[in-house]
Amino acid sequence: MGKTGYRLLAYISLGLGVAGIVLPLLPTTPFVLLAAWSASRGSPAFESWLHGHRRFGPLIRDWRERQAVPLSAKWLAASLLATSWGFIWWWQAQPLVLAITGVFFSGLVIFLFTRPTA
Repeated sequence: MGKTGYRLLAYISLGLGVAGIVLPLLPTTPFVLLAAWSASRGSPAFESWLHGHRRFGPLIRDWRERQAVPLSAKWLAASLLATSWGFIWWWQAQPLVLAITGVFFSGLVIFLFTRPTA
């Protein structure tokens, strides 16, 4: 992927992250981190703007320096994963689907809660 692809990924990711601020089922943190990562490869100016942003800058710095995630983001992600799994169960998915998503979601929650808290 060239600079244009990384730049496009950065803009789209930030757009999804901003949408996640107001849409309850769309996470903000992972999209902002993806935007910062892709901006570092495609647009140094955009990366600099992200790092200086009053809302996104601390989130990005915490992740880059300590791989830390805010406690509220951890709990929100865990709640949304549990809710998603509940919907899958409610829609009567096959037991194998329930097992695979349950293991995957549990792994994500364990990963998040083993990161330092920002």
